[in-house]
Amino acid sequence: MASEPESPLKDKNYNLVWAVHQSLENVWKLETYIQDAERQGDDELAQWFRRIQENNKKAGDQGKQMLVKRIQKENG
Repeated sequence: MASEPESPLKDKNYNLVWAVHQSLENVWKLETYIQDAERQGDDELAQWFRRIQENNKKAGDQGKQMLVKRIQKENG
């Protein structure tokens, strides 16, 4: 099993930005999966994807708020 190389950036804000980006990208990708499930008549799967999508939206919003506070604090 190959492992990812260690990040050269040891910056907690970089890590936060990465996590926000991933959460919001998942929201976008899940929209396609929801539409696919609906087209195939699988409401159960579409609903499950919607719940995951909502969790990712919340995580993205929380992360953005956290990032703003941290940047404001660092910039005085």
